[in-house]
Amino acid sequence: MTGLLARRIPTCVLSDAAPPAVADGHAVDRFVQIGSLTKVVTGTALTRMAAAGVIALDDPVERWLPAPPGTGITLLHLARHTSGLPRVPAGLGLRDPYAAFDRPALHRLLTGLDTLVTRPPGQEEEYSNLGYAVLGEALTAASGASYEELVTEYVLRPLDITEMAASPDPDRRLLAPGRFGRPRRPWTMDGAILPAGGLWATPRAAADLVVRLLLERRLGEPAPSWQISGTLRWHNGATGDASLFGGATDDGRWVLVHRLNAVPSDTDRAAIAVLQQGRTGA
Repeated sequence: MTGLLARRIPTCVLSDAAPPAVADGHAVDRFVQIGSLTKVVTGTALTRMAAAGVIALDDPVERWLPAPPGTGITLLHLARHTSGLPRVPAGLGLRDPYAAFDRPALHRLLTGLDTLVTRPPGQEEEYSNLGYAVLGEALTAASGASYEELVTEYVLRPLDITEMAASPDPDRRLLAPGRFGRPRRPWTMDGAILPAGGLWATPRAAADLVVRLLLERRLGEPAPSWQISGTLRWHNGATGDASLFGGATDDGRWVLVHRLNAVPSDTDRAAIAVLQQGRTGA
């Protein structure tokens, strides 16, 4: 993790148990990369579009995209990570891995999608950023709108969330501090990978997403994008120098932790600790 060179770990914690807590220069009202929490937005758009009759969950991917016929991959497989597609596309870079993965690159992969699957669709789960890139592209094709336009229509506006975007005002972005206090350059995530992990949001907007989808159920049953561990529904996310964990339990506890320059697994553990403190009344 490149951010560890700085040793500063700006942190924001929001939960049902206490007022927002920020440390080391973090903020609740600055836009930060939320990584794979974006998948929850994409998956919710999928279920909402299905409910509206725009698409069907069992639509084959080739109905909407120029993939070979008979792949056996459905939109729901993509959302559930059971498509058989690998975790990431081949040929990623190191410092900014998704910078060259634009929509033309994705479409070049689509023509040979049947050759990329590592196992039969629908049988086993394998977490796939590539799968969500394909899913997002299918949703944009079905809707005739850009990714930002469709998630605003089907997810963000109905939830009354405004502080979430693919390209927020640079003056409102909060970046990880690097050497000598200079901000680190964030990963480029606004190309084909956007539906898998490219959204930015303020921590308070990310917390609103968790609460309004999981506890208030404003848009119905939670989308298949959420991970489930016992009574906890959750999702985490990480880009080069940012990591996040958000989730809620069936008994009404919830948490959102966002950190900069932190090891993602440490962010996960910090969030679980907050949930456990809420359970014990600490």
